Amino acid sequence: MQYDIKITGGTIIDGSGSAGYKGDVGIKDGKVLALGNVQGDATKTIDATGKLVTPGFVDIHTHYDAQVIWDKMLTISPWHGVTTVVMGNCGFGIAPTRPEHRLLIAETLENVEGMSVAALKAGLGDDWGFESFPEYLDKIEEGGTSINVGVLLGHTPLRMYVMGEDATEREATTEEIAEMRALVTDALDAGAIGFATSKARTHVGYRGKPVPSRLAGQDEIRELTGALGEAQKGMIQATIGEGMSYENFAEITKNTGRRISWTALLSGVAIAGPGGYKAQLRKSEELIAAGHDVVPQVTCRPLNFEFNFKAPFLFESSKVFQEVSQADFEGRKKVYADPAFREKFKQMLVKPGNSLGAGFPKSIVSNSLDESVNERSLLEIAEEQGKHIVDAALDLSLDNELAVRFRMPVANDNEDEVQELLDHPETVLGLSDAGAHASQLCDACFSTHLLGHWVRDKGTIPIERAIRMLTSRPAEVFGITDRGTLAEGKPADVVVIDLENVGASPLERVYDLPGNQDRLISDASGIDAVIVNGVMLRENNIDQIDPDKSALPGRLLRNGAAV
Repeated sequence: MQYDIKITGGTIIDGSGSAGYKGDVGIKDGKVLALGNVQGDATKTIDATGKLVTPGFVDIHTHYDAQVIWDKMLTISPWHGVTTVVMGNCGFGIAPTRPEHRLLIAETLENVEGMSVAALKAGLGDDWGFESFPEYLDKIEEGGTSINVGVLLGHTPLRMYVMGEDATEREATTEEIAEMRALVTDALDAGAIGFATSKARTHVGYRGKPVPSRLAGQDEIRELTGALGEAQKGMIQATIGEGMSYENFAEITKNTGRRISWTALLSGVAIAGPGGYKAQLRKSEELIAAGHDVVPQVTCRPLNFEFNFKAPFLFESSKVFQEVSQADFEGRKKVYADPAFREKFKQMLVKPGNSLGAGFPKSIVSNSLDESVNERSLLEIAEEQGKHIVDAALDLSLDNELAVRFRMPVANDNEDEVQELLDHPETVLGLSDAGAHASQLCDACFSTHLLGHWVRDKGTIPIERAIRMLTSRPAEVFGITDRGTLAEGKPADVVVIDLENVGASPLERVYDLPGNQDRLISDASGIDAVIVNGVMLRENNIDQIDPDKSALPGRLLRNGAAV
């Protein structure tokens, strides 16, 4: 046999959770044709002696919905061994969208997912080239991608498509719900891997309005998820909040027979209700024991946000910040200078049960023109100046046209608690948010962080289980049927890992988004090779394909598989 690629001498960890074994991998015509003692030559041979050979990683919680149009390499996910991503999470996306609503969708994504409107305008152009969800899938497939892509239909663009700006103001009529349900069916027929929605209080859209999905009544939720039950296709991703919580999950799974994966089960924050992560985990266990197919998403990284007061995402769900959300740039500066606003801000921080009150004093000044304060504690700066931390932060911001960035811990900074969530058999690793909050955080490196920090350095997660957490487990949860394991006859999505050196670098701010907008990135180490559908995508941290000159190997996973 003459193979296209042969990987020799490595330890194969196939993603199933089974023990690794020494062997070779033979790849031809995009498939894994042989595992173990592989005879025959190859056009390219990779010596993986002392390395791990695993399936490509599956990232189920990304927001590449817009970026996929201008960045077909989907950076930075492949750097960290990710070969399959799911977009459309939390009910956000860019299809279906009428031309007259494009700016509103962009402004919503800017507010709620930290995507720059300037970058969205420059990257998508005036004519997006699609309106309906099926047209959007076709656009992705025709344009090509470096890695595999599955797409959830987002509730927010769906609602705005049918209701216009009323989507942020009221519940839908019976006629509007019927129209939306028909569009859900069309999306499933076209290849959506499911439907996503959000009721999270933190999801505030353009002009401080709640994102459209938050205005949906229970009849609407019941009908739209019912379309999945009727078709017996797809899964549901939900961001938890009032009107989309445990009792709602139970009803939906009972009525539809479809799985729900909810975001996010975190330590140190009561995002899913009172009682902390232990109470939330217990409620999920009770649902699962009662036969409901419900899977909480967890993350292996501390949740740290870099923000500025030009776009104070973390605070905008508070009524105190409503006047900020509704103001333009100059108006925001006036609000921040107002002593009455500052007093309300201070009172908000000391309100019992407010996790922001615990996190804000721990903030670090991460990026300021005044380099003397960079990487210094906000609390320390405030004490030096004899000010309250609110006054110190807002004064510093106003002196720098609201451009100063603060790094604030939000959740998941207690590793013993995070370990408990990662170890639970019913959770799934998610919440990288790759493609979103680009200037605020970068957790697209979650996979190399898991391997370097939790597996190698801490030694608390066995490598076989860690690889399953990154591959077959998320694929199973999201109904991705042809990825996640190394097996003869399956698509050749393969990663070669140097476990001794694998890891994610500290975050770096770069200005490479359209319109010269900024984002945070993290380089990978120890990812020696990334193969997608039998094509060498990256080797030794260098792209092996020029997206402007070569066909890209990624596939659109319609209904969870390449067709």
